[in-house]
Amino acid sequence: MEDLKKASWRKSSYSGEGDGNNCVEIAATPTRTAVRDSKAPTSRTLTFPTPAFTLFLEALKTSPSASPK
Repeated sequence: MEDLKKASWRKSSYSGEGDGNNCVEIAATPTRTAVRDSKAPTSRTLTFPTPAFTLFLEALKTSPSASPK
């Protein structure tokens, strides 16, 4: 498993108003994508193989429920 201590974490552009702490952050490594809670960045992270995470994001983008109402 890659070391995430040196990873470059970023927040979603949809993270909300104010300080944007109501979201998740992601960090990409050469083989994995890590996800953590922006309110608790020192807590545990979830990691996924990058191809699986990419498919997950694509499915979210094409889901009818992902469209703004």
